[in-house]
Amino acid sequence: MIRIQNAKDVEESFFAGRDFGDSIQTVRDVLKDVRQRGDQALRDYSRKFDLSSPAKLEIPQEELKAAAEKMERENPDLYNSICYSHDLALRFAKKQRESFDDFEIELEPGIFTGQRNIAVDRAGAYVPAGRFPLVSSVIMTITPAVAAGVKDIILCTPPRVHPDDLENAKKQGSGIPGKPFEGGKPYADENIMAAAYICGATRVFALGGSQAIAAMAFGTESIPRADVIVGPGNKFVSEAKKLIYGNAGIDMVAGPTEVFVIADSSAKPQWVAADLLAQAEHDVVAQAVMATPDAELAKKVADEIEKQLELLPTKEIARKSIDTFGRIIITDSMEEALELANKKAPEHLELAMEEGPERDKVQAEARNFGSLFIGHGSAEVFGDYAAGLNHTLPTSGSARFTGGLSVRVFLKTVTTLRTKAGRGYERSAAAAGFLGDAEGLAAHAKAARLRIE
Repeated sequence: MIRIQNAKDVEESFFAGRDFGDSIQTVRDVLKDVRQRGDQALRDYSRKFDLSSPAKLEIPQEELKAAAEKMERENPDLYNSICYSHDLALRFAKKQRESFDDFEIELEPGIFTGQRNIAVDRAGAYVPAGRFPLVSSVIMTITPAVAAGVKDIILCTPPRVHPDDLENAKKQGSGIPGKPFEGGKPYADENIMAAAYICGATRVFALGGSQAIAAMAFGTESIPRADVIVGPGNKFVSEAKKLIYGNAGIDMVAGPTEVFVIADSSAKPQWVAADLLAQAEHDVVAQAVMATPDAELAKKVADEIEKQLELLPTKEIARKSIDTFGRIIITDSMEEALELANKKAPEHLELAMEEGPERDKVQAEARNFGSLFIGHGSAEVFGDYAAGLNHTLPTSGSARFTGGLSVRVFLKTVTTLRTKAGRGYERSAAAAGFLGDAEGLAAHAKAARLRIE
């Protein structure tokens, strides 16, 4: 059962970043191997870890199109939901893009300084397809890149056995964990393929794990090098993103997912319990937390969690998450609940509160979160799937210093200088000369003074 504790008993370790297992040496070896041996290393890792090791890595566009057409025909509800989610995300991301202005301003007579926002040439997205193929992550990674103006968007996702190869795989007893089908056609989870086509991925590759991050960071014979790499993944993928930073930009290094609900007495126990379990079912190390000054509400939510768990198909995962990392914190006030949330800096922060001055105050003073969900109706799962927001968000306290994935990740904000004769031009040249002297950089000082001698 979920742990209930008083705020004064919350241990300091609750606010620390969470790290689960050391994968750094394994990932270092993979990165080095892919950098040295390229495609051959990628195929070797597919044989070791995946269900399929295809002869070629790139999935043809006609396969992606066929997957989208099949989904539209056989599962129109899912097809329309992906289109709707993509449309919302694209409209929101385009509005974000508009907020990054290009400008030039004359700061002083003769000194014109400017700013330009330029999209990267190529973006790489990673989409996991293990226990839960993350179809929504296709939308969240590809769409903001499209809105930013990136022309070349590649996507990597773990390989699957192609339908044309299923009979041969069955005869061989392959296409299963530990015994991949080798040499077949490149293929992936069909829903991910369809979403990639709908959202506008330029090229899709059947490749998973840290080796996919390495391929996009360094480039191989088949996979082009990306300027920015985004998307979620397991601890090996996250470690790889951390290690390749500098060869390519990244969105963030994501840890286990988390939600923090601040609830007042108006909160609906059934809804809050459902939101906590929605987070818990992601992973056994996911963290679902609620803070409230209402002890009776805390008990009702805890009881409701137990009721809903019994009917949950993902009960085994959610149970471990709730029992190990979940907690309900009883606070003295809503202000104290907010203090805990700001210190925790959660990925998702929900305000399960009635509309009014108190909620307005908490909303205004909440400052450390990946995304904020305001009011009883604003379920966090809307942000996951279909509300325009991006669900790729900072975890493990990193919301203290960064936000989530947005068009900003795919843009370079660069500066420009243009000059002409004028009082400001002369003052800047003179100042540059004196600063160059002070630093002992004579050539700097001379280059400035030559302009006005």
